[in-house]
Amino acid sequence: MTSTNSGESRSKRDGGFSMGKKSWKAFVVDAFSEELFGGNQAGVVLLSENEDFPEDGFMRKIAGELKHSETAFVKKVSRDAFHIRYFTPVEEVELCGHATIGAFWVLYEEGIIGEGSYGLITGKRTPADYLTVQVSGSGIWMDMASPRELYTFTPKEAKELYLAYGLKEGAGGMLPKIVNTGLSDIILPVRDRESLHGAVQDCKAVTALSQRYQVVGVHMFCLSQKPGTLAECRNFAPLYGIPEESATGTANGALTFYLYGYGHTAVEKENVFFQGETMGKPSVIKSRLELSPMGGNHSCGALDKEGIKIKIGGRAVISFSGELRSWEVPCHEARASYIEKGDFSQ
Repeated sequence: MTSTNSGESRSKRDGGFSMGKKSWKAFVVDAFSEELFGGNQAGVVLLSENEDFPEDGFMRKIAGELKHSETAFVKKVSRDAFHIRYFTPVEEVELCGHATIGAFWVLYEEGIIGEGSYGLITGKRTPADYLTVQVSGSGIWMDMASPRELYTFTPKEAKELYLAYGLKEGAGGMLPKIVNTGLSDIILPVRDRESLHGAVQDCKAVTALSQRYQVVGVHMFCLSQKPGTLAECRNFAPLYGIPEESATGTANGALTFYLYGYGHTAVEKENVFFQGETMGKPSVIKSRLELSPMGGNHSCGALDKEGIKIKIGGRAVISFSGELRSWEVPCHEARASYIEKGDFSQ
């Protein structure tokens, strides 16, 4: 994979940027899958430990070149901590579950890290806001941000949501809600598998609804009749240029919290979500809900006021790897200052 820019050195044109020849390892990873070309694809770009992130617009262009919903730019900031920034071809997002699973799988497969626990700084957060990622040969588990139920839709509002998918009704007893475990999504219950697979999205209407309610998109689900599977899901984010996504970690983290509120899951139970079937990319996303002692550092364990922590887990497969080159890379001259945190390996 090669990207080459030519022309006058940008360092002469734009103050605040320095230019230089760069070369990074780049990967495409099938996250939440054990099979090649299953799951949800993410780009992963590994930066050197001693270099800054490229300029935002340049990272968006790389994400557009890789043509996947999100690309993770990974920078090692201490012995056992990493900073990841996530870009769609349109803009930066604060957290992406499947790209995180993919990124840490790459780090593990490339021998950069071994089994153990690692700190994760996401987006433009500070080192004090780290999450924890557990790595093993059997898969990756990551903390979600503090689960929050933000809004419950009125019957009139819910009707508008369902009409945007050509549906007349939802699931009896469960209401659409906005839930956040890192990103805000509308959790939209439907009656059964037939309704889930038969939903047809009005992209313009869903984009407008996403803007109105300030959410990333809609996570639609039905309770599953399959043994060992809690729910079957579809995820839509047309506002971010993603008509449908085959596996979503943060949205299923939000769904875990939602279903816990309705009594469909319990503390310490491992949940399985099945997604991507309508896209021909079957994905398996796992979650666990844990209770944590109160009074700890709430930025270090995705805790809410009830002491709830949600983890998302899964495996991944590297489908492509290569070298990403650019002869002129715009980079901010100012170096980010990272404070090395404690030992994450325990």
